[in-house]
Amino acid sequence: MKLTEKQKRFVDFYVETGNATEAARRAGYKKPNPQGSENLAKPSVKAAVSARLAELESKRIATASEVLQFLTSSMRGEIAEDAIVVEGIGDGQSQARIIRKQLSAHERLDAAKQLAKRFGLDEAVSSETASSVEFTFKRDSDEG
Repeated sequence: MKLTEKQKRFVDFYVETGNATEAARRAGYKKPNPQGSENLAKPSVKAAVSARLAELESKRIATASEVLQFLTSSMRGEIAEDAIVVEGIGDGQSQARIIRKQLSAHERLDAAKQLAKRFGLDEAVSSETASSVEFTFKRDSDEG
């Protein structure tokens, strides 16, 4: 079932505000309080609202490919970020400025770990090829 122009406006305003009464008022309904709720009860309007919300949600959420590309770029040091530095300019005064800096080695390592986990590269090695080292730490006693 097709929506009327007023119902289309209602859907737009409802998605924007999340309030049926306010959406009905903005869409031009004479009695926004009951008509807003009535509109949401109509299957065609309800479906239009759900479709619009799903469309907006899909645009906001990163895809798996986008996440992998970002993590790879982070790991490779291709991403820079803004950092605020404060420098002394003399006479007890300082000045803040923004500089571009690469991600730290720690942040790049975190990205590599997340990628390794995603591709199953962080799993334990078989016991035949694995080796272990044991450390024993002893504390010298405090003798006078």
